[in-house]
Amino acid sequence: MNQINNSKKIYHAAIYVRLSKEDGDVATAGKRESNSISNQKDLIKNFLKDKKDIVVVSERVDDGYSGSNFERPAFQMMLEDIKKGIVDCVVVKDLSRFGREYIDAGKYIERLFPALGVRFIAVNDHYDSLEGKSQADEIVIPFKNLINDAYCRDISIKIRSHLEVKRKNGEYIGAFTPYGYQKDSDNKNKLVIDVYAAGIVKEIYRMKLSGMSQTAIANALNKQGVLSPMEYKHSLGIRIQDNFKTHEQAEWSAMSVKRILENEVYTGTLVQGKRTTPNHKVKKLMKKPETDWVRIEKNHKAIVSEREFALVQRLLGIDTRTSPNEEKVYPLSGLVVCGDCGAMMIKRDVPAGGKVYAYYICSRHAATKACAAHRIPMGKLEETVLELVKIHIENILDMKKIMDFIHEVPFQELDIKELEIRKEAKEKEAVRCRELRDYLYEDFREGIISKEDYKELHDGYTEKRKKAEEAVRSIDQQISEVLESKSDKYHWLDYFAEHQNIQELTRTVAVELIDQILVYDKKHIEVRFNFDDCYQSLLRQIQSVGCDVSTGMDGRIEIQKREVV
Repeated sequence: MNQINNSKKIYHAAIYVRLSKEDGDVATAGKRESNSISNQKDLIKNFLKDKKDIVVVSERVDDGYSGSNFERPAFQMMLEDIKKGIVDCVVVKDLSRFGREYIDAGKYIERLFPALGVRFIAVNDHYDSLEGKSQADEIVIPFKNLINDAYCRDISIKIRSHLEVKRKNGEYIGAFTPYGYQKDSDNKNKLVIDVYAAGIVKEIYRMKLSGMSQTAIANALNKQGVLSPMEYKHSLGIRIQDNFKTHEQAEWSAMSVKRILENEVYTGTLVQGKRTTPNHKVKKLMKKPETDWVRIEKNHKAIVSEREFALVQRLLGIDTRTSPNEEKVYPLSGLVVCGDCGAMMIKRDVPAGGKVYAYYICSRHAATKACAAHRIPMGKLEETVLELVKIHIENILDMKKIMDFIHEVPFQELDIKELEIRKEAKEKEAVRCRELRDYLYEDFREGIISKEDYKELHDGYTEKRKKAEEAVRSIDQQISEVLESKSDKYHWLDYFAEHQNIQELTRTVAVELIDQILVYDKKHIEVRFNFDDCYQSLLRQIQSVGCDVSTGMDGRIEIQKREVV
């Protein structure tokens, strides 16, 4: 006699709960999970209390993950359990907790789970795949998934718009602050200086300006036991995951130093919105055009001056290779060029008579012999450049004295006159671009140019006109500043005057004052200083207000008040 087995199949269930950041109650460091997650668990467990055919074997929680895609850690672990045969039943509060992506949600519920023999239950939607689909389910389930997808898209658009407004208001929206700053305790969207870390940032800039490479700076910080940005945040109780960490304790590296040296945030300028995602479903980050970045100047307190930042960017852009046995670059590295061919001059050591002599030679000559060597001893070059720097500084100081004697009104009038000439030129350029753009339509209508050429040229003239009009507005602002005595047009004089007692040519002085050094031969060296256009303009202004300017054989200028006949 055969025995009939009336026992039901026992399902091994995974309780799956999810909450996104946008839903408003996400777990923080202070609590293990959000209230909504707990409520979801309680609802599901109460539902399962009298279900004798279901045994809960795992609880999977994605707290703080969007439902717009299924790349969630707990969800993926649940799928692994399903593939291993550990789980054959999934229970969720409702369809929106399972996922808000219409196509993939339907794929799992209608195709993948049935194929794997997985029972799916959505408690609040009164859906249980074991009971079979009714005609209503055939319509309602896909429709609910579609509504959830639309909700996700709508909330994504609203969040993007809200974040863009915050960026334009100068509010910091990053999860973690740049090294050297922390969030204001009264306003999490405002950056305030972290005194200790800011001191390290200043030291990094000082070391770079003194001629040290990024690697040498990183080694110095590690030797001093200074915590790297990652470890410093950990010491403050901030948990940041570093997938590229290779040592037990993250150390300073050339790259981490470079990131600090290149970050404009240290000048008080906040730049946000550099990257975005195509839409709420695709999470791959894409770099936005620089014109679309949100840039707010003087947004927070600066750690380094704009001048220091600009000098460091220049240092990062020129040749700063160091000798294998030294940590600093030579004072004139990257500044010396061949006067004939324009190629960089490179340092070469030449042993002779038991000694080693250092020379600068043309790099093109060293590589191809296509130019003369233009060899000059390094010591001789630095000595000559130092003397020329001293003479230029003395000339600057003389100009400052003359400006003190002459009433500032004539200079103000001359400044305004120069600005008005520039403004007139830009206004003519804007009008010309508008006229050329208008003529294009006639050419297009008569078939002289194609539709593609018309659009390309039209956009080009529009962009040029826009830039010209922006330049006009900028010049108007400069004129207003001159009239209100707010212009810092002559501030560059102070950069030279600060070094009036210079006795040594350091890397900092060289980069701050010198644009380029041209070497023709040992006796013919030309030094082009920074702000040379400003220097020449000021000389012309001094002459125009009644002074005679002459230059001696040694490069010194002589300024004399012109006698009225």
